[in-house]
Amino acid sequence: MTSIRQRTLGLALLVFGISMLVIGFISYRYAAHEIEALYDASLAQDARLLEGLLQAPLPEETRGILINSLENALGSAARSSQRVAGYRADSQLGFQLWEGERLLLRSANAPEPPLADQPSGFTSQSIDEVEWRIYVHEVTHSTQRIVVSEREDVRGDIIRAVALRTLMPDLIGLPLLTILLWWSIGWGLAPLSRMAEQIRSRDPHNLQPLTLSPLPHELDTIAGALNRLLKRLRIMRVREKRFIADAAHELRTPLAVLDLHTQNALTAENPEDRREALNHLRGGVARATRLVTQLLTLARLEPEEESLPEYRTSHLLSEVRETLAKLSPLAAEHEQQLLLNADEQADWLMLEEPGAIETLVQNLVGNALQHSPHQSVISITLATTPQGFQLMVDDQGPGIPINERKKVVERFQRAGPSAGSGLGLSIVERLVTRHGGTLHLDDAPSGGLRVRIYLQRPREE
Repeated sequence: MTSIRQRTLGLALLVFGISMLVIGFISYRYAAHEIEALYDASLAQDARLLEGLLQAPLPEETRGILINSLENALGSAARSSQRVAGYRADSQLGFQLWEGERLLLRSANAPEPPLADQPSGFTSQSIDEVEWRIYVHEVTHSTQRIVVSEREDVRGDIIRAVALRTLMPDLIGLPLLTILLWWSIGWGLAPLSRMAEQIRSRDPHNLQPLTLSPLPHELDTIAGALNRLLKRLRIMRVREKRFIADAAHELRTPLAVLDLHTQNALTAENPEDRREALNHLRGGVARATRLVTQLLTLARLEPEEESLPEYRTSHLLSEVRETLAKLSPLAAEHEQQLLLNADEQADWLMLEEPGAIETLVQNLVGNALQHSPHQSVISITLATTPQGFQLMVDDQGPGIPINERKKVVERFQRAGPSAGSGLGLSIVERLVTRHGGTLHLDDAPSGGLRVRIYLQRPREE
């Protein structure tokens, strides 16, 4: 692909060339018309000069001498013009003087056929395959007629010469204009070249903003967009490094525990000890899997400026019921009961990011099951409000002290000796924020923790 400089220069020259052709054509036609009028006026003026000479109050003898002198002068002009190169106009100008049907005077350059029968004024006639421009003038108070003629091809040559001379400066100036345009466009694009050179020479790991000043308005907009992109890349790199560091930190201990259980299983001397070590290993694998899942979920829910999640219409009560059905085996394993309280007739349609409600309920109910004792009841309550929906999860665990409730929504923040990875409530808080809701932690009536969530109802378009 050609450069902007070449494209701009080509477009400018194309526009200028077309403009020159149009202007040149108009100038040519205008010059031709004006020169035609000028030569016609010259023919008429020559005829009147001859008339003035012929009407001078002279004796007949003197008038005859004058006519002979004019004839000799015209003949001499014809002979001398043939010897002077480039003086073609005089050699093609002819005169005839008629009195009635009698030819009194004829120049050597005039057409040989008589032109006395031509009407007064300007006419064009082809004589011997040559086009002539003829002016016939009636002498005042006389029967004499003055016929002045001129070859049309001479006029055409002069018109073309004049038109070419008027266009010659443009033709000569076009290369100079091309050079000036090339330099001007290069000077105008110099800031863009400097920006490109700075970007090209930057270290791939350097995500600091571009520092170019001053910049034209157009490039300032591009530089601003590039700097915003670099800022998002820096944020994403920080998030990536933080995620890797957090994942390594959080997985180090579970993997060490798994390795310990594996060694115990390998060194066990009886089947009972081996089975117990394998059961511990299985539980450790399950916890590690849950931790990895939560880490990936949390990474996906990190706020991003460049994209917004796509939402779909879903039935809140159905989503919650299906998720609780998936968690029922886990509750049965701990001899716990899941109790759902909701009005079946209410309107439960909401806008949801795909999979958000399932992830939210899994984390809330999963935390409640983990922190509640055996044979306890986990209560899930759904209610509608004019502005949205309310979801409450009550457990019978130890709860969270008031002074620690603000910290537990931050990732890897734990409360109590039986705390998990510290990611569940952080994931819930991110999901609620993405759906324009709020999260509150209170004391449950049964003495445990109550997590209360408000979600907005879809706005009508």
